[in-house]
Parts: sequence; structure tokens; C-alpha cells
Amino acid sequence: MNVRTQDADLRQASADETGGILSPPYRAATVGMVALISLIAFEALAVTTAMPTVARELDGLRLYALAFGGVLATSIIGMTLSGRWSDRRGPSPAIWTGLVGFVTGLVIAGLARTMPILLLGRLVQGFGAGCLFPALYVIVGRLYPERLRPKVFASFSAGWVIPALVGPAISGAIVEHVGWRWVFLAVPVLAVPAAIALRGALRTIEKPAAAPADQPGRMRHAVGASVGACLLFVAGQESGWLATALFLPAVALLVGCGRRLLPRGTLVAARGLPAVIALRGVAASAFFGTEAFLPLMFSHEHGMTPMWAGLAISGGALGWFSGSWYQGHYATISRQALLNRGTALMSIGTMLAAMGTFHWMPVAASIAGWMLTGLGMGMAYATVSVLTLAMSSMEEQGKNSSALQLCESLMVAATLAIGGSLFAALLNVSYTLAFAANFVITVLLATLGIVVARRTDAPR
Repeated sequence: MNVRTQDADLRQASADETGGILSPPYRAATVGMVALISLIAFEALAVTTAMPTVARELDGLRLYALAFGGVLATSIIGMTLSGRWSDRRGPSPAIWTGLVGFVTGLVIAGLARTMPILLLGRLVQGFGAGCLFPALYVIVGRLYPERLRPKVFASFSAGWVIPALVGPAISGAIVEHVGWRWVFLAVPVLAVPAAIALRGALRTIEKPAAAPADQPGRMRHAVGASVGACLLFVAGQESGWLATALFLPAVALLVGCGRRLLPRGTLVAARGLPAVIALRGVAASAFFGTEAFLPLMFSHEHGMTPMWAGLAISGGALGWFSGSWYQGHYATISRQALLNRGTALMSIGTMLAAMGTFHWMPVAASIAGWMLTGLGMGMAYATVSVLTLAMSSMEEQGKNSSALQLCESLMVAATLAIGGSLFAALLNVSYTLAFAANFVITVLLATLGIVVARRTDAPR
């Protein structure tokens, strides 16, 4: 070993012991990963604002649900493939495949002249985004020392919060003054430089010495779960016998194929890693299932304008960021205690937010409850990510990171579809009853999170 190599090794060891996530050995990787996550988050939120205009202009209202559900569906395939590649060949192939898919999908959607072509772009984009997330987690597991991982995941949360605050407003301005196509076409210009910043880090990550045994039929199950997710979103837009005919096979595919993609025992929250992964799905379902209906509830039950309802929802994003930042920089308690406190805050906060359904509940108390929910979510979400890496051998970081993302996607899709169908069925009876029925589901999920958190056996 020459002197230059020894000096480099000494500098790396010193950074591992004392440096932060923006110290020289990690700076480019941290900035690149956070930039990619911010762009994916911005695009997801911006498209939500732009899609009504897109559907009207391209005469594609019948494909509106698939324009959202399709992204989630193909991301399931991307996540599964990414976990497999990352464990066998390192994260580099998944990163570059994901980048190409994400950028290509955005370009296709931005140039689309018909709704089916735009849908094709969304499907390709979803596959690309699905490839990226597990690979980014593997980079965290293999590049950063364990003491820095909570801070990295806190920075990931920051990458979501800023787009959540400004993304819809910027997207609305782009649609109004420039044109909806630039909601899709502007992101690739920034995504490519962000991914290039990861090149140096990817070169330093060694391939696993021994690749894990491949699970037979894994990709087939990923396709089945993907089809189930699509059917769920379509069923949510239908009514009567057709909705039932689509809903039942969709749930069967999600449960039957989904359980084959997750570690054994995940669906019953078996103690240890299965409970950690299950908690991700339960917590995300409670949070996003509540968030989907809060703006409408604030508007209909309390007369808030869309702008003020949006600002009220932003309180949850700020709470999420605060909770994640706390667990990464200031928490002196164990990971298990963080999960216990985070899920307890989520349960209390979701109850308070849901009580805004009733006119006698002060809207300020409901908003405060939503901020508490976000605070608990930030503490739990990042902690679950840290624990998944800590409980995984290097050869299984890709598979388990993929399972983490898959569990979240599958459970959120099921919760939104069930909640949306129940809301639509009760809407003609009573708005209050429709809101209350949906929120009962999310409150039960948040409370279930407290139970699951106690089965994670988090290391101290």
C-alpha cells in the first residue's frame, strides 16, 4: 500500500469518526441523493395540481385514476428489481436504470398529445422512481457509518418537506403562465446533474462478496401486486357491481402477491425486522389516508378556502420534518423509545385532526392535531429506515430496503382505495358520516402502530 492510499484511508477513517454528512467524503453523495428525492417529491406533488388541466386538454378523464395509480403500480416492479440488483451487483445499476426510466417517462408525458401516451410516460416514470428509492437506501447503508444514518434520513425528510410547501403553488403558476407540459419537462434538466453527483460514491461501494439466493417467482409476484394496485384505483372511480367486481380481485392480488414480496411474518408483524417493515406500512397508511381527506374536510365542514386548507395541511409536513430532524440530531433516547413516542403522537394527533369532522371542534385544535401527527410520523418514519439497515446484513440491504418501500406502497394504496370507496358510498347519506367513516380507518391504523412498534425489538 503506497503513502497516498494510506493517507486517503486515514482521512476516511477520521471522517467516519468525526465528520458529518456534509464532510468531504460524503458531501457529493448527500447533496445528490437529497436533490433527487426533492425532485421526485416536487414532481409527484406538482402533477397532482396539474393533472386536472392535463385530463381536460387531452380528453382523458376516464384515465384520470390510472394516471396516478399507474405510477404506484409500476413503482412496485421497480422497487422489487432494484432490491434484487442492489444485493447482487451493488446499487449502481439500479440508480442508472431508475434515472433513465424517470427522465424518459417525464419526457414522454411532457410531449404527449393524447392521454394514453401520457399514461405510458407515467408508467415508465413510476418504474424509474421505484428503482431509485431502494438503491438510495443501500447507498446509505454501505457508504455512511451507522452514527450518520439518522442524519441522512433526516435530510431525506427535508427533501420532501420543501416541495410539499411550495410544490403545488409553483406547479399552479407553471400551468397557468407557461403550460402544463413544463411540469414534466423541467424536472429532467435538474435530475441528471443530481444523479451525476453520485458517481464518485457509487465507485467506492463494493459489490457484495456473496449474492443471496434468488426467490423464485419474485418478479411475477411484483407484476401481480402491480396489477392489483391498478385495479384498486380503477375500482375507486366506479360504483355498483363493477366496483365490487374490480375491488375483490384487486385485494386478492395485493394480499396474495404482496406477502410473497415481504419478509415472512410481515403481515402479522412478527417480532423483529418483520414488525419494523410492517410499521412503515401501518404508519404511512394512517398518515396519507388522513391527509387525503383533510383539505376537503376543512373546506366543506369549516368553510376554509383552498389556500388556507392547503396551509393547514402544510403543518403536517413541518411537523414531519421537525420529528425527523429531532431523531437525527438531538434524540438521546433509544430507537425503540423513539418509535413508541412517535406512534403515540401519531395516534393522538390523528384523533384530534379527525375530530375536525364535527362542527363543534375548533379548527385550530384539528390543525394542531395534524401537526402532532406529522411530528410523530417524522420520528417513526426515519427511525424505521435506520433500523431496517441496522437489522440487515450487507447482502440483504437491497431486498429489505425494497420490502420497506413495497410495504408502504401496498398498504397506502389499499387504504386510499378502501377509504375512497367508503367515502363515495356514504356521500349521499351525509358528508359528516362519510368523513367520519374514513377517519375511523386511519385512527385505527395509527393506534395499531403503537402495538406494532412494541414488537420491533429495536437495538439500543
